[in-house]
Amino acid sequence: MKILLTSAEVAPFAKTGGLADVAAALPFEWEKFGQEVIIVMPKYAHIDTYHYGFHPTFKIVYVPMGYWMEYGHIWQGTLPHSNVPVYLIENNDYFNRRGIYGDPDEYPDNDRRFIFFSRAVLETAKALNFEPDIIHSHDFHTAFAVAFLKSQYKNDRRFSRTAGVYTIHNLAYQGWFEPGRAMNFSTFGMKEFYKGSWFEHKGMVNAMKAGIMFSDKITTVSPTYAKEIRYPYYSEGMEDVLNLRGADLIGILNGAHYGEWDPENDGLIYCKYNKDFLQGKLRNKTEFLREMGITEEDEPGLPVVGMVTRLTEQKGIDLLINKLEWFLSNNIFRFCLLGSGEGRYEDYFRYIGWKYPKRAYINIGYSNKLAHRIIAVSDFIIMPSRYEPCGLTQIYGLKYGTVPIVRETGGLADTVKEYKGETGEGNGISFFNYNADEMAEAITRGIGIYKSEKDWTAIRRNGMGEDYGSGSSALEYIKVFRWAMS
Repeated sequence: MKILLTSAEVAPFAKTGGLADVAAALPFEWEKFGQEVIIVMPKYAHIDTYHYGFHPTFKIVYVPMGYWMEYGHIWQGTLPHSNVPVYLIENNDYFNRRGIYGDPDEYPDNDRRFIFFSRAVLETAKALNFEPDIIHSHDFHTAFAVAFLKSQYKNDRRFSRTAGVYTIHNLAYQGWFEPGRAMNFSTFGMKEFYKGSWFEHKGMVNAMKAGIMFSDKITTVSPTYAKEIRYPYYSEGMEDVLNLRGADLIGILNGAHYGEWDPENDGLIYCKYNKDFLQGKLRNKTEFLREMGITEEDEPGLPVVGMVTRLTEQKGIDLLINKLEWFLSNNIFRFCLLGSGEGRYEDYFRYIGWKYPKRAYINIGYSNKLAHRIIAVSDFIIMPSRYEPCGLTQIYGLKYGTVPIVRETGGLADTVKEYKGETGEGNGISFFNYNADEMAEAITRGIGIYKSEKDWTAIRRNGMGEDYGSGSSALEYIKVFRWAMS
């Protein structure tokens, strides 16, 4: 099977979240299963082409935009630790700027940037003489690729049998575009924009709706999230569209790339360990606290609650703010944060770090090395999300013997099972209602397990024995691709 995966983010080249990890892990696994895969993504200014071994191909793609033609230059490289070709589309007007989407505010021409890129994907396949069986698009940034596949390119012999599969990673980010601009850039024209059309939603062009409607199959990143988004609370106003395509909507749990996230082989942490050598995890914690200037004489025996996250309302930060200071002031646990996002949340955690220097380690920003270390040294990883399409951090936590405390939603509900002391079954702590008191009670239950040596060993070993690897996800996608082709 020939698969073309296109995404605005692919790790390690460009990343703001889990989308990048999944867009890298799936092709890595598909290649191992004997599929022929290529990746197409934008050439952003920050990508170190020399470091990653990219080189220009001197192939030019000609991209129709409105009534004019624009151009892109193809660069070629390889996904690390694989033979999967990665092609970067260079256009300095669109991608030679800071970041991916614009930070803190999105670039005002993101409609034009990603419509250009979506069409350039198909022109790249033509230039490379790659005739895909599947074009796999991710989130709103590449949604127009499947719309182009099923319209402007449907009579092109190279794509006449190509199926389009569209994956929703986060329904909250849909790509709302002004109709006069987007329909012109896409060459569909305003004649294709009218109430109820496959592009129109609430009077605007909605890129995600186009991806959903034009695709042969639609996937999202966990079975529970696939059910939740059919209801108004989780659907972000898209329940009618999703229920219309409900027979083709499939939830596939994201998988972790254990080649990178495995404490037994992780070169970024202080001490490697496994479920039969949990003393190694304690060494990580001790070394980390020592670097912070904390010894066991400073309130000995306190568990560490970690959090590696985007600081947004979705992630349940408001619940944590409601209770965190009470726990810290009463010496219940130490807190360790790595994250960035909304200024109000960043300011709050800076204040916490200032007020509780021996009990709170706050790092605003992102570091892959620090993410590995915080997950390895923490006793708990907390994710009180309002909604969570899948989440990978809790999966990493399980593998590292770091007990997840989560709200029971989306992929968190699919991966974290409440620990039961009477049977020794379960791998984490969960609560159902989006409520700060329920979250606090879940934390308290976790602290109780931490204080019981038998239960603490059992819950961590249970988590470390789970297999939520990307290989299983990749096989499920291959099934979906075969359905789409048929």
